[in-house]
Amino acid sequence: MTSSDTGRPRGGTSGKRRAILDGALAVFARDGYSRASIDAISAEAGVSTRTVYNHFTDKAGLFQAVIQESASRAAAAQIEIIERHLRKVTDLEADLMEFGLAWAMPMAADHDAHFALVRQINADAGHIPQEAIDAWQETGPLRVRRALAAHLSRLTERGLLRTDDPERAALHLFLLISSVNPSYHRVTPSEKEIADMVTAGIRAFLYGYAAR
Repeated sequence: MTSSDTGRPRGGTSGKRRAILDGALAVFARDGYSRASIDAISAEAGVSTRTVYNHFTDKAGLFQAVIQESASRAAAAQIEIIERHLRKVTDLEADLMEFGLAWAMPMAADHDAHFALVRQINADAGHIPQEAIDAWQETGPLRVRRALAAHLSRLTERGLLRTDDPERAALHLFLLISSVNPSYHRVTPSEKEIADMVTAGIRAFLYGYAAR
């Protein structure tokens, strides 16, 4: 073992892989894909660069593993919000308002690095391998959109909504209530600003999709 592998306690191969993924998430979220280096990642993880390459072929492969895992965790938390608020809808507008407010609130601090990474992806998309972006979309945003679309489809079947394309309706709803979510931005809006934007967003959604 090299001296650079002794900076933090390890639990064997799985422990080192975990440390590399955590270190890479921190570096990619801070520096972006283009500027991040394997040297910086190995230093953050407390392992040697050789150890990083023993687990991941190159920076592109490591980035894809990081964004998939991080997106999967964030998606699970977002789907939990969807399920909690839309599993049993009794008052369409009120329940959508509650969902929108929960969605627009900042997520737990342990997801901060993920959303910082998402901001870096949006800023540096032209330099990131398309396979990594596709993997992120499939594991995170598209998975969450399908979960919301399933609920909107059921509301349509109940005669509460009119949606020819539930996934498109889900995308519209997300766009209307996500613009003020502090997790996606560097500036944190006030609670009143969040409530006002969510209220306007839900009403706009219902104007377009509520059954007449």
